[in-house]
Amino acid sequence: MGQALCICSRGSITIDNKKYYSVQKLDEGGFSYVDLVEGAKDGRFYALKKILCHDRQARQEAQTEVEMHQMFSHPNILSLVDFAFVESGGKTEAWLLLPYIRRGTLWSVLERLRDKGSLMPENQILKIFRGICSGLKAIHDKGYAHRDLKPTNVLLDEDDRPLLMDLGSMNRARIEVKGSREAMTIQDWAAQRCTISYRAPELFHVESHCIIDERTDIWSLGCVLFCMMMLEGPYDLIFQKGDSVALAVQNPVTIPPTCSYSEGLQMLLSSIMVSNPQERPNISWVLDQVQDLQSRSPNTQTNMV
Repeated sequence: MGQALCICSRGSITIDNKKYYSVQKLDEGGFSYVDLVEGAKDGRFYALKKILCHDRQARQEAQTEVEMHQMFSHPNILSLVDFAFVESGGKTEAWLLLPYIRRGTLWSVLERLRDKGSLMPENQILKIFRGICSGLKAIHDKGYAHRDLKPTNVLLDEDDRPLLMDLGSMNRARIEVKGSREAMTIQDWAAQRCTISYRAPELFHVESHCIIDERTDIWSLGCVLFCMMMLEGPYDLIFQKGDSVALAVQNPVTIPPTCSYSEGLQMLLSSIMVSNPQERPNISWVLDQVQDLQSRSPNTQTNMV
C-alpha cells in the first residue's frame, strides 16, 4: 500500500488545510465507509471514516462520535487525528481522520487463527484483554459506556496493543428508565446500535422502571473474552441459525468441556457473563482479576499494555 502509485492518478481530499491522497477502500457499512488515505506532507497512512448524515439526527450522532473521541487520550482508545463536516450535493458527510492500524481488528486476527486451526496462547489473551479492560475503564471512569463492544470494534497493532474504536454508540453510563415508553425507546435504540450477539440481556427486554448502567459493557466484554478463547462469540451460531439470542442470554454461558485454558481464565469468564446485571462485576474488579492471572501465568509479560 502506498507503493508506486502515481499521485496524479489519485483523488485527494483536504481537511484543515492538509491534503490527503486516496489509496483504496478499506471497509463499508450501512451509512459509513472507510478509505485508506496518505498524507501529502508526512507520507503516513490514515483511515478516513466517512459517515453519511442523511438527517439532522444522523449529523448529531456523528458530532457525538467526534466528541467522544476528543474526550479521551488513552493508549487503548483510538485517537482522532482530525475531522470535518462536508456539504456535497445537498448532503452532509462527517469525515473522521483516524490512525491506520495495518494489522486490522481483533476479529480478523482470530479469523486467521481459526483458518490455521490454531488457538491464541493464554498469555497473549491476557495481554490483549488487559488492554481492552484498561480502555473500557477509562470510558467508565468518565461516566460513559461504549454499548457496542465486540471483536470487530477492537483494533490490534503489531505489539498486541488493543484500541477500542467505533465510539458512535457511546452514551452516558447510567440511564434511569421511568415508564414503558422510555423502556421501549431504549430497547429500540439498542436493537439498532448494539450488535445482537454481544448485547447484554437487560437490553433485549428493558423493564419499565430500572437503571441501565455501564455493566452492559461488562457482558459484551465477556463475549469478547469468550471469542478470544473459542474463536467465535458465545451467541454467534445461535444468531446465524436464526434462533433466539434474547432467550439464550438468559441462561448461564456454557464453556465447552474441551476448553484447554486455565481454570482461572474460565472462572473469570463465568464471573463476567452473569445474566443479572446487579450481580455482574465492575471493570475495576475485572482488571484486578486479569492482572492477578497475569502475575500467576508462566511466560506472561506483566507490563501494562
